[in-house]
Amino acid sequence: MPRQRLGIIPMTPAERQARHRARLSATLAPAAPRIPPRPRRWAAAVTALLNLQDEYRAWFDNLPANLEGSRLAEKLQAIDPPRGYGRD
Repeated sequence: MPRQRLGIIPMTPAERQARHRARLSATLAPAAPRIPPRPRRWAAAVTALLNLQDEYRAWFDNLPANLEGSRLAEKLQAIDPPRGYGRD
């Protein structure tokens, strides 16, 4: 048994394809955003870590006198990474 027509005249192939694509786009999940390439993600991570290091260094430089020998001061001093982590 043939399908019933949706309109008075038959659809053109272009109209049929447009209707098919519209139905597919309505049912498919949206595409996931593209992940940047690894070198760009690595550079962003290094930049973020260097910014944090600068922030911690400024925090350490502005510590009150009563906290200079504390465990907090020791931890803030230990944050400096060895050479080769973007500090060459």
